Amino acid sequence: MTAESLSADLSGMPAALTALSRRFPRWDPFAALPALLDDEPASVRLLGLGPARHLCETAAARLRRAGVGASADFSSSAEEPPAGPETLVVGVSLGGGQRELCTVLDRYVARSPVIVLAPDPDTVVARYADLLVPLHAGEEAGGLGCRAYQHAMALLLLLGHRLGAPASGSAQNLPGLLLRAANATGSLLESAPEWVPEAARILDSPHGVHMVAPSERLGSAWQGAQTVRRGPVRVAHVCETGEWSHTDRYLAAVTDYRALLFAGSAYDERFAEHLGQLRGAFVAVGPTPGHERVPGAELTVRYPGDGDADVSLLVEPLVAELVAAHWWHASPR
Repeated sequence: MTAESLSADLSGMPAALTALSRRFPRWDPFAALPALLDDEPASVRLLGLGPARHLCETAAARLRRAGVGASADFSSSAEEPPAGPETLVVGVSLGGGQRELCTVLDRYVARSPVIVLAPDPDTVVARYADLLVPLHAGEEAGGLGCRAYQHAMALLLLLGHRLGAPASGSAQNLPGLLLRAANATGSLLESAPEWVPEAARILDSPHGVHMVAPSERLGSAWQGAQTVRRGPVRVAHVCETGEWSHTDRYLAAVTDYRALLFAGSAYDERFAEHLGQLRGAFVAVGPTPGHERVPGAELTVRYPGDGDADVSLLVEPLVAELVAAHWWHASPR
């Protein structure tokens, strides 16, 4: 696992997304869903660890907004909610955390329908699936699962749509969404030499970097933080934008506070105002409601389609991942 291998994995994102889009319509990963479920599930339980669990949180929140009882849990949890044919279980693996996921899925085998999303169809956790959905992200030499995260997000958006979750229009046409995400990802990669060094400079602090995002896209912040922690091995924190003024604001008063803000929350401007008063600095990704840029940002990173929440969920973690790769390349060998 090296900085070079992470950079190579990130560079391969547009091609991997395009290849995934071309699998449709001949490949429908959820074609067997009606046969798997006798009726609409009374509840959906999504399970994972690390970034996979945060993908589950995003999917579960969308399902709840559609009136579907859904929860996202740690696959390491000792809780054992009742199993039965009315509970759909969805396990998500990005390559790690398989021991815990296998342990929890074992409770549901032959009791509840089980869907597993996994990078490799030959992986151990795939044996627990009634319906296995391979991520088709390709081999990632960097070992951080950045492409796996992106593909799993796309496939969970599709699953949510099939189960009744609202979609912006993008998730209803997943191949089109994937191509838009590939285009946006390619745009960020192409422009990276122009903005990554500056973003890395602004976000560099002895106290670490803070990833701030609205609740519906908090997974982007967690994916960014995980990449920073595991790649260049730096301190990284996560906070929800609206909650920031009630929690992390107090950290900003006593530290050299630097933040990467995934914009789009109604509380972006309050965050910017309070952080400015405390002499912190931040880089914004995307637009904020009513503005093309978040007022007060030292740098704003834009990409095609960044006003579409589905595109953002697939693309915006790349900003943090590219900054992490930059720091990793610059770190002492």
